[in-house]
Amino acid sequence: MSINKVFITGNLTRDPELRETASGFQVLNFGVAVNDRRKNQQTQQWEDYANFVDCTMFGSRAASVSRFLGKGSKVAIEGKLRWSQWEAQDGGKRSKLEVVVDEIEFMTSRDGGQQPQYQPQYQPQPQYQPQTADVYDDEIPF
Repeated sequence: MSINKVFITGNLTRDPELRETASGFQVLNFGVAVNDRRKNQQTQQWEDYANFVDCTMFGSRAASVSRFLGKGSKVAIEGKLRWSQWEAQDGGKRSKLEVVVDEIEFMTSRDGGQQPQYQPQYQPQPQYQPQTADVYDDEIPF
């Protein structure tokens, strides 16, 4: 058994690129910068280091999602890792690891503003009021 599940949040490093295969299947490619926090051994200060992750989304959702994303948009992604390998024009072998997106959540709008977060409305539940009527009859047979 193996598990291939990825959860990342970060900002898009570039505008998404939407393309279509010859058969009409839509493919959306974009990059996400994900910070890693490490302690600098020389300064003893915590510093952020960026990791750049290529992401790909397939199908009809790819086109609709592309309209809401732009460089700098903050997203949360759930997906799986996929490794691909190919031969470059110079004859050298190339490979990369990317995230195939299953679910995406927009954490900011295309212009960078915060998306309104869902705020559940508190609705007090009616409290249970016990009945004050007598439960027992005056005439108990025992």
